[in-house]
Amino acid sequence: MKLKFLLLITTLLITNYSFSCDCKTIDRKNMVEIGLKHEIVFYGEVIKVDSIKRIYTFRIIELFKGKYNSQFITQKYNGNCSSIPSIKQLWIVYANFNDDKTIEVSGCSPSTGFKPYGSDSMPSPPEIRTSQKIDDQIKSLSFYVWDLKFENRNLQDWIYQLEKLRIYKNSQKEISDKEKTDAKLETYSQYIIISLIVNIVLFLILLFVILKKKNFSK
Repeated sequence: MKLKFLLLITTLLITNYSFSCDCKTIDRKNMVEIGLKHEIVFYGEVIKVDSIKRIYTFRIIELFKGKYNSQFITQKYNGNCSSIPSIKQLWIVYANFNDDKTIEVSGCSPSTGFKPYGSDSMPSPPEIRTSQKIDDQIKSLSFYVWDLKFENRNLQDWIYQLEKLRIYKNSQKEISDKEKTDAKLETYSQYIIISLIVNIVLFLILLFVILKKKNFSK
């Protein structure tokens, strides 16, 4: 029961912070499109949390956008609008790079953890009036239903984003492969043209030598 109220308070506090950043609600169908405007996009896991320095380390599991050679990447908390991945769990991250190669994850981006607490797109908590005498069991059940609704919505968003990002990644690979194939074909075409020119020049030289010998023999 205490855990439920703690989660509720934490969620409400983070929600208030999100509104203070003037974050706009993002529809599920627009999450990936908006997220891909960021410099780096990946699916990863929070493996280290330094709550004092406010530094969070991710292990990149699957990179969808951006160039990054290491498997590990660090986020620095840079202000009130930064996301706070304080729970070690899986995340879909849309971020921009700082000058020191760390990343900034905006709380207004569609970045989200597998566990939903901390999202500003949560459904409204159940309305319980203090004047009403409600049995603790009913109250607990109300929050439990609210949690399930919240987690179900987050899970649907999570799966939707992951599928869309993988489709995007495959499409980019196809474009890259096509560009490489086109580049090879262009190079091959240039090689053929050069070879033809060289052969023509050699033929003309040979023809010139033959004609010269004939003239000399006369």
